[in-house]
Amino acid sequence: MLRLEGVWAEIDGVTVVRDASLDVPAGATVALIGRNGAGKTSLLRLIMGALKLRSGQIHFDGHDLADLPLHHRPSIGIGYAPENRRLNGSFTLEENLRFPGEVIRLSPAELSRRLDLVYAVLPELRDMRERPAAGLSGGQGKMVALGRALVAGTRLVLLDEPFQGLAPVLAQRYGAALRGLREFDRDIALLITESNPGLLRAFADEHYLIERGEISRSGTLPVAID
Repeated sequence: MLRLEGVWAEIDGVTVVRDASLDVPAGATVALIGRNGAGKTSLLRLIMGALKLRSGQIHFDGHDLADLPLHHRPSIGIGYAPENRRLNGSFTLEENLRFPGEVIRLSPAELSRRLDLVYAVLPELRDMRERPAAGLSGGQGKMVALGRALVAGTRLVLLDEPFQGLAPVLAQRYGAALRGLREFDRDIALLITESNPGLLRAFADEHYLIERGEISRSGTLPVAID
């Protein structure tokens, strides 16, 4: 469904993604493993259109993403939860969840259906839905960012370092939510970046390693990134 072929990108003249290729099949959970600064976030920003493609090809579900503006990508079913969450603190929890659906002008019925999915996968958010986002803990904010990505990401969800900074109990809950997503929708694909491969060992179908912007496919998930 998502395919990157020989993509290159740079920031201020410095190459951050180099000749990278990657496949994310429909319904699969794919892990992208690399240490900090390896290029994980740059690759996700490239897929989302926040980083300009220098060369190569990015195709998603029949769309050539090189020709698709950034703000149109959620409308074709791509959701994105950045590492720093980027919630609007003046909105309630549910207003943050609803925001991407309103931007892409979902019908009230479809937005309600997607919110129902979010609350099924993350039931703890329902009781907090009227709480101001500014009052959420870091772990709660990560859950809301996942839910917001699911509102837009009916086909593909990109998760950037979702476990970073989470206490062990919250990391386990987050992983359980991702596994539980399969009970409600088996067609959504997940591309998850991480520096700790052990956190994805239990549920990633495929995995790639990234170092200095170069991607390699690995037959076994490494125990740790040196």
